[in-house]
Amino acid sequence: MKKYLLSIAIIFFLSIEIKAHVEHYSKYNYLEYELFRNNKLIGYHKYNFKRDEGNLIIDNEVNFKITKLGVDLYKYYAKGVESYKNGIFSGFNSETNQNKKEKYVNITVDPKDNNLIIDGSSFKGKVDKNLIIGTWWNHEIVQKKAQISAVSGRIIEQKVEFKGKEEVKIGDKVYKTLRFNFSSSDPSLSKDKKLNTDIWYEEGTYLWVKAAFDKTGYWEYRLKKVK
Repeated sequence: MKKYLLSIAIIFFLSIEIKAHVEHYSKYNYLEYELFRNNKLIGYHKYNFKRDEGNLIIDNEVNFKITKLGVDLYKYYAKGVESYKNGIFSGFNSETNQNKKEKYVNITVDPKDNNLIIDGSSFKGKVDKNLIIGTWWNHEIVQKKAQISAVSGRIIEQKVEFKGKEEVKIGDKVYKTLRFNFSSSDPSLSKDKKLNTDIWYEEGTYLWVKAAFDKTGYWEYRLKKVK
């Protein structure tokens, strides 16, 4: 019962705090994460924040590869650009090479109703403006019933569960965090498409600190650098 009440309190607190949305990250110019698979470093994920008179542009880049005995078994590279105007989402595009398979997504905002128009390799169509891009850095994602794949544009319906407060140690630093689990709400999805990811955000700042999931190995994103 106590855990249930704590979950309600935390979600209520977040619903108040995240009204400012991306403004919470106004002090950050650069975020860098190391990507591990089975505790072995395999790549990185970087975000560059650029601001100009109410415009916010976030360039992100992901690069990793899985090797065995010196042979590359799997290679992944993606670049994307996320845009906001006065704190409101205004567009996104990305291109991904997933082990030689090309994927993409372009998202624009319909000026008539502010809903989102998606042109992606997995989905094309118009969706509600309250959906969010699954780039993880923005803690607003904990409020959403669905996210949009930043790789292909497919709609991922989700359940979000608050797991509690935890201390997370990365290197010599200990972060006080709020842990959430994101899981797919569509039971018909195949196993490889189901979402089941734990995300840790720093309490108070909502800085994304860590992510973890199991998929042909245990994967972790760990915060490396903040500017």
